[in-house]
Amino acid sequence: MYQVSQNITTPKIFIVQRSEIGSRLDAHYNMSEYRELFGTLGSLPCELSSLRQESITIFSGTTPKSGGEAYCSDSNAIPFVRSGDFSDTNQIDFSETLHIKPEIHNGIMSASKLRKNDLLVAIVGATIGKIGVYQYDKEANINQAICAVRLKRNINPLYVQAFYQTSIGQKIIERVKRPVARANLNIEEVGALPIPLVDDKTQQKVVDTLQIGINEKLRKESEAQQLLDSIDTYILDELGISLPVIRTDLDSRIFVVNRRMFEDRFDPKFNKDIAYIRDLSCAYPWISLDDVTIDNGQYGANEKAKDYQKGDVRYIRITDIGELGNLKESDMKTAEYIDSSYMLHKDDILFARSGSVGRCYIHKDMTAPAIFAGYLIRFVLNTNRINADYLFYYCNSKLYKYWVNTIQRPAVQANINAQEFRSMPIPLPPLAKQQEIADHISNLRQRAKGLQAEGNQILENAKKEVEQMIIG
Repeated sequence: MYQVSQNITTPKIFIVQRSEIGSRLDAHYNMSEYRELFGTLGSLPCELSSLRQESITIFSGTTPKSGGEAYCSDSNAIPFVRSGDFSDTNQIDFSETLHIKPEIHNGIMSASKLRKNDLLVAIVGATIGKIGVYQYDKEANINQAICAVRLKRNINPLYVQAFYQTSIGQKIIERVKRPVARANLNIEEVGALPIPLVDDKTQQKVVDTLQIGINEKLRKESEAQQLLDSIDTYILDELGISLPVIRTDLDSRIFVVNRRMFEDRFDPKFNKDIAYIRDLSCAYPWISLDDVTIDNGQYGANEKAKDYQKGDVRYIRITDIGELGNLKESDMKTAEYIDSSYMLHKDDILFARSGSVGRCYIHKDMTAPAIFAGYLIRFVLNTNRINADYLFYYCNSKLYKYWVNTIQRPAVQANINAQEFRSMPIPLPPLAKQQEIADHISNLRQRAKGLQAEGNQILENAKKEVEQMIIG
């Protein structure tokens, strides 16, 4: 029998006997680690069943045409849950979901109506493998990227969710999903997912253990969010800026702008809101971004992104920048061609000019070389006049976001150009005060990050405990 050379250590090269091949004839599905895992599941002292055997029905939804007549915003509309709308802690922000008309929900989409305690499985794209439980009494529907499993009474859906949130559960899904450009599962594959049938007492113990971990994670995240929320109040107080209450009643929304006030845009609301910012009292002088940069702004490269390998130059895109300006690590890319003129230097600041318009990033990690993509604008700062961290934190403040909402052009895809960014109003304290503000905010963000990490670790420990209860 042929043997793989002992000099080859990579797990991606292996031999499998024909008799050992599972239900799919592909290398990924039959990797040794997966076959060993299923061997472990088969030797458990409890019975091993499947979602299909333990369910009443398994179904997925459909997606009406984007912006079509199926959608509406009426108070009696039906929430349309997508894979990004539910979390692994089973929370759904219905104010952020799309909504469909009741006649669509009760008509062509009646087969995908959700009920309380339905198990939700993300089966397409970046969220594939995410497992949730619909815990609301309110009527709702789902799109085709979600598979819903309605379980029999003897199976607690929260127990199934707990099992598939463990490393073993996620590895099972990793085996089944197809490793193609857009990973996916189908209903038959979801139905075939295995479930260890432990007794009711063990199921409840598993659920309780995971819930304690979830509750602790949420508590830590709440503490972290309170710290982050305090940053806006802190920075405005330190700058001596007091924002007046913005009234939204009809009388307050009717206003007059003198013609001589109009500048580049014949837009009354724009000119009114710009005047509102300029009239704010501040303990320090107002300057513009143009006053503290040594260039006019550089638009990013338009290169084709490809998969990142360790040691590559990173290709930073708008989608890589999180809401707080931190880089995401989940989908790192490099570019097919690296143009050194786009190479980032320490304290270069990037702004999104469309899409997530206004989102800001400051480059710090010089051990990880990077260039930046189109739809981002790079400004090089005069650090003799402005502290880069102070500017970055200011560009994550409520006041900055108000300016972004004011100046962006309300097109199909909102945008701000380099010239408009250069006009950005900035309060300019002395450098020592800028450093003090930056240090304090950095401390708050680090404390918040620490709390989030603690919450994640608590939940991971709970998942490991759950795994031990089920697998041993």
